[in-house]
Amino acid sequence: MQKVITMKTARGRPSKSAQQVEENRQRLISIGAALLTKKGFGATGLDEVTKKAGLPKGSFYAYFDSKEAFGLTLIDAYAKFFNDMLDSAYLNKDHTPLQRLEDFIMSARFNMAKYDFNRGCLVGNLGMEIYALPGIFRQRLVDVFCEWQAKTATCLLAAQSAGEIASDIDCAARAELFWIGWEGAILRAKLERRAAPIDAFKTDFLKNLQI
Repeated sequence: MQKVITMKTARGRPSKSAQQVEENRQRLISIGAALLTKKGFGATGLDEVTKKAGLPKGSFYAYFDSKEAFGLTLIDAYAKFFNDMLDSAYLNKDHTPLQRLEDFIMSARFNMAKYDFNRGCLVGNLGMEIYALPGIFRQRLVDVFCEWQAKTATCLLAAQSAGEIASDIDCAARAELFWIGWEGAILRAKLERRAAPIDAFKTDFLKNLQI
């Protein structure tokens, strides 16, 4: 009787096909996020995403159940990217809390300029087309903004403790106002293809925190 030899994957390592599937999936996420920061959800076609990813037309559903599921994945991926950027600035103990806030603003400003102000905020873009999006998107977008606001409020509280801003400032309210104003500044910068709206917002927001 002939012995059948089977190939086994090394323990703890995914098969080559599984690795390829995950690499393709991550490429779709990366390309999808880039397109949504430029065009929004409704204007981004799935065939365009797969084409830019170098994958066969119509192969999208091998990686995601639906465009809605893809959109939610993109929100989560972008939220993680942005949370990491916020943490990098807000948790930098080498700078004062207000310097950390300014560091974040300048980092985001640099990223927009790098892409010639063609890309905005994925979460903000989706918020502008919310009535054309699946209902489940609304709460997820609100949750993301709340995460960002909480991090900003913590930074402002640290500034308050350090004596950089007045003790009677409501840090949670100011953090909410920051993100309301920030999204407007990002939209305007994308529209005008220049950094001036971001700079104006930064100057005004920081000025209103002065003791």
